[in-house]
Amino acid sequence: MITRQVFRDNANMMADGYLVKQLFGAGLQWLEHNRDTVNRLNVFPVPDGDTGTNMHLTMRSAYLEIAQLEETHVGKLATAIAEGALKGARGNSGVILSQIFAGTAKALEHHDKITAEAFAEACKLSVDYAYKAVEKPVEGTILTVSRHMALAIEKNYQQNTDLIVLLKRMVFAGRAALRRTPEMMPLLKKAGVVDSGGQGLVYIFEGMLRALCGKDLSAPLLEVDVPAKAESWEDALVPEDELGYGYDVQFLMRGTDLSIDRVRRDIQAMGWSTLVVGDNRLIKVHVHVHNPGDPLNYAVQSGAALDDIVVENMQRQYEDYIQTRQVQQKIAAPRTDIQGVAVITVANGEGLRRIFSEQFNAAHVILGGQTMNPSIGDFQNAISALPNEDIILLPNNKNILLAAKQAAEHAGKDKRVHVVPSYFLPQGIAAMFEYSNLCDTGECELHEVAEAMTSALSHIVTCEITYATRNVALDDLHVEAGQIIGLINDNLVTAGDDMKLVTADLLVKANIDRHERITVYFGSDSNQREAEQLVAYLQTLHPKLEFEIIDGGQSLYPYIISVE
Repeated sequence: MITRQVFRDNANMMADGYLVKQLFGAGLQWLEHNRDTVNRLNVFPVPDGDTGTNMHLTMRSAYLEIAQLEETHVGKLATAIAEGALKGARGNSGVILSQIFAGTAKALEHHDKITAEAFAEACKLSVDYAYKAVEKPVEGTILTVSRHMALAIEKNYQQNTDLIVLLKRMVFAGRAALRRTPEMMPLLKKAGVVDSGGQGLVYIFEGMLRALCGKDLSAPLLEVDVPAKAESWEDALVPEDELGYGYDVQFLMRGTDLSIDRVRRDIQAMGWSTLVVGDNRLIKVHVHVHNPGDPLNYAVQSGAALDDIVVENMQRQYEDYIQTRQVQQKIAAPRTDIQGVAVITVANGEGLRRIFSEQFNAAHVILGGQTMNPSIGDFQNAISALPNEDIILLPNNKNILLAAKQAAEHAGKDKRVHVVPSYFLPQGIAAMFEYSNLCDTGECELHEVAEAMTSALSHIVTCEITYATRNVALDDLHVEAGQIIGLINDNLVTAGDDMKLVTADLLVKANIDRHERITVYFGSDSNQREAEQLVAYLQTLHPKLEFEIIDGGQSLYPYIISVE
């Protein structure tokens, strides 16, 4: 556990790369522990409220980059963190977070240690990078929280050079700014929540402060054990032990006179990736073993009461992951036969993937979307895998748009990459229709195609049906957890308990009688028969409209409806 002792020789005035690595790990740990709390702060009660998950995956990618480094030079460590965050950045919150780390790395690149002055410069530049990453910055978000945290350092670093004191003031300023976010964004106030990205950022630095103050972070630090010279991801994941990955065992030991030193020593002798923390009354045990009975029997025989027991078969998880990823790679292999301009797009669902790939000749379809936003690295890998010089990125989700833009900016000099800013899957399909018409022969010009695809986006109204994940009151609309909800272009407009009635009300609010064609994409939580029954009902209400039913296969959203 990190304490003030680490600063003793420098009177808390500076920190080296070794300490920064520990603090970063503590920030990751505290964010991971509170990830679901951040996810629940999403303004709309839709199941893809994944800000916490995106920020955690971004932080985790950054930590993986430094996990094997024993680097005391702060600048070199910060650069590695920024590179890892950029490759793994997911969602808008994750991309903004990666830019905060990029600004930090730039400010610290020539510093072997962090001083109060360097800390202040890093905070200032990190905020500059974050704001520049967003085309139209909005206050009341993670940007606002980061700016106020940086201002707290700027105002105090000359009067007080104690890094612990500065970090405390930074966290307190972040909390205060977070509490004010509902006053800056009316939707937050109506939903009764603070900004989720801002909360995630506060958790990260709160974790660092808790570690410095010796407080329990209530979760094991991320363990990384990847062979240094793995030739592929399959090689990297092969367990070094011939018996496999074994079991992840976690539990609490409760008693009155427990010896944490003895328990730590005995548990360490049983397995690996061991973490034993606590006191003489409560001990948290985390260990990887081949026989989960060993640590559990030991704890029982010691006379302690066991609680919160978790046993996970890591070998089975590993085998399932390998099988799933191999299938996904086979499905999502890039097409190298596309001439001229190539399109990389994103789709959630096998039916939608086939539409983009087989019907409209997308060169590569990244499997992702709601709750599984592709990272910047996913886009970069797809760009590198294509032989084409001219490439269009079609994100089909507003929470993926920023990652696509960052990937385009960091594409190699031999690639010309343009982002068509599609927010929804129906927009992406409309854009691909234009692409298919213009590039059928392979002879088309990048900016001409991108302009036509972008123009097509405005002709589509996207209606979505899903289930509320929590209670919420917005204006006159009161939603209860589990109810069916309807959204128009991502705006929550209706809710109820009957699928047909909610969908009908949604389409009325979308003014579909002013349009000509309605396409209903049913998801994995629905089926052809249910979709046909729904459409039959809708056609009785709108007999002059043309309806089409397509198996999209998307998760979480039983129906995505394109109105054109």
